[in-house]
Amino acid sequence: MTLSRNKLYIFIITACLAGYIWLYWSLSNTSKVNTEIEVCLIKNITTIPCPSCGSTRSVIAITQGNLNEAFLINPLGYILAFIMFFIPIWIFFDFILKKETFLDFYHKAESILKRPIISIPLLIFILINWAWNIIKGL
Repeated sequence: MTLSRNKLYIFIITACLAGYIWLYWSLSNTSKVNTEIEVCLIKNITTIPCPSCGSTRSVIAITQGNLNEAFLINPLGYILAFIMFFIPIWIFFDFILKKETFLDFYHKAESILKRPIISIPLLIFILINWAWNIIKGL
């Protein structure tokens, strides 16, 4: 299914906005004792962390300049931080300049990610990250 420009942009901006709200809430509650909430449905049901468990803490570590710590918590945090910072700016410029550069990029990336030579190594990376999260006891 191919998303229209507006639907894709609204989805991405909404997801980033939800991420900003969650990040703000997490940052404002880090100093309080016992306020850590497990929002991961997989971890809540199975007690096994998912591949993205620790991503919020990783992004927080990135925003605080603790890049090594962020990587050790969850390398996927770098991808999330990149998306949350750069993609809304990119979409904003698309709206201002009346272009579809992000939409074009999205369609090209989607077609590239469907190729087994790309998707299989990415899947292996996610599985390795998942195993690492389990070993770390995240």
